[in-house]
Amino acid sequence: MTVVGPPRVALIGANGHGRWHRRTIAELHAAGRARLVALVDVRPLEDEPEAPVPPEAAVLTDHRAMLAESRPDVVVICTPPHTHLPIALDALAAGADLLLEKPPVLDLAEHLTLAEAAAASGRAVQVNFQALGSAALTELTGALGRLGPVTGIATLAAWQRPDAYYARSPWAGRRTVDGRPALDGALANPLAHALMQCLAVAESVTGAPVRPARVEVERYRVRPIEVDDTAVLRLTPYAGPPVLAALTLAAEEHVPGEVLVTGERGRAVLEYPTDRLRLPGDDTPRPVPGRRGLLANLLDHRADGTPLIAPLARTEPFTAVLDALRDAPVPRLLDGDLVRVAGDGPQRVRMVRGVGTVLRAAVETGALPSEAGVPWAVEPYVVDLPAQ
Repeated sequence: MTVVGPPRVALIGANGHGRWHRRTIAELHAAGRARLVALVDVRPLEDEPEAPVPPEAAVLTDHRAMLAESRPDVVVICTPPHTHLPIALDALAAGADLLLEKPPVLDLAEHLTLAEAAAASGRAVQVNFQALGSAALTELTGALGRLGPVTGIATLAAWQRPDAYYARSPWAGRRTVDGRPALDGALANPLAHALMQCLAVAESVTGAPVRPARVEVERYRVRPIEVDDTAVLRLTPYAGPPVLAALTLAAEEHVPGEVLVTGERGRAVLEYPTDRLRLPGDDTPRPVPGRRGLLANLLDHRADGTPLIAPLARTEPFTAVLDALRDAPVPRLLDGDLVRVAGDGPQRVRMVRGVGTVLRAAVETGALPSEAGVPWAVEPYVVDLPAQ
C-alpha cells in the first residue's frame, strides 16, 4: 500500500525576504501539513533561527537541478521579479503548484504566458499578496452596503527607505535588468499591497476584477534611481469607482497604509498592514484578528478544492497597471531645499518636505498633485487602455 505524506514543498529564493517564507514553511512542516524538501539560492544560505533547515532538505544553487532531484509538489518562488516567469514556467512544467511572490510578472504579455502555462499544466498559481488573506478586508468588503453606492477608493502609505535599501541587490531601484522589466519602484514592490487592496475592494463593488480604462500617474524620486519612490496614481475603470493610490518611501511621518472607501452614506478606513478597521459608526479603528496564510490556503486548495485567495487571474488588474507604466518617463528628481536628509551612511534617509500633506490631499479629493497646484508636481503620464 502506498502511503501518501504531506505535500513536498521547495523554496526558490531562500535569502532576504525568502527568510519570511522559510518561517512560514517551518510552521507548516512542524504541523505535519507540508514537508520541506529543498531550498534554492544562488548565494550561501543565510541563518534563520526560527526556521532551521531539516537535515533531509536539499540546499542547492540551481532551481532546475532541484526540480529534477527533489520533485516538489509545491514551489514557493521568492526571486527578483524579472526572474519570476522563466522559473515559474520551469516549476509548472515539473508538475508543481506555485506560490509566486508579488509582483507575479511585470507586463500583460508575461501574465498571459504564465496563465496559459498554468492552464496547460493543470497546476495552481497563487500570488503572495498576503494582505488579501486579511479578515479585516473580508469584513470591509462585506460591509460595503453600509456606505451606500461607492464613489471612490483610495490608499495612502508613507514609509521611509534608507540608502541601504537601494544597495540591497543589483536590481534595486532599477527599471530594467538584462533587457527585462524590473520596475523596482514603490508602486510595483514595497507598496504594491496598498494598490492591490484597493483593486480587491473594487472587485467586490463590481463583482468582477477591475478593467482599467485609463491610468494617470505622477512619479518622483529623491535619489538617482530609475524608478519612483513617490507616486500618485489614478485608475479609471470601465466599470466601478475610480481608484487613487498616493504612496511614498520618502516620508517625514510614517503612515502604515490606509485604504479609504467612500460611499454616499459614509466612509470606511482599513489600515491594511495592521488589520485595523473603522466602519461608519465606529469611534476608533478596531483590530480584526485573523489572517489566512496564502501557502496554507494553497495546501487546502490542493487537498479539498478550497478556493484560492489570490489566484493569478485576480492579480491581472495589478499587472495591467505595471504594463501601463512600463514606458513611462524616468520619474522627476526632487532635490535642493525640497528634500531633507537625516542620518548617515547606509541608514541615511531622504524625505520630501510636506509630502504627507500632498498625499493626504490627493486621497481626500481625488486630485493629482499637478491638478492641486503643488509647485513641484509634473504633468501626469497618461495611458488609455483598450476595452477587452
